[in-house]
Amino acid sequence: MSDGKNRKDIQIGTEVEVVQKHHQRSGELTEGIVKKILTNSPTHPHGIKVMLDGGIVGRVKTKLN
Repeated sequence: MSDGKNRKDIQIGTEVEVVQKHHQRSGELTEGIVKKILTNSPTHPHGIKVMLDGGIVGRVKTKLN
């Protein structure tokens, strides 16, 4: 399992857990499949920002597969 801070670890179709902007304080995670990678830089200290299949946007906390 990867921590989601390196863009090279995340591909479209990867199953991940993300934290949405409004859940950052609670740390509530949402599971889904990456549809689009939104972060352009190779790394990000808070996790790579992605869009999941359902249109949910969040930062990757864990990579599941």
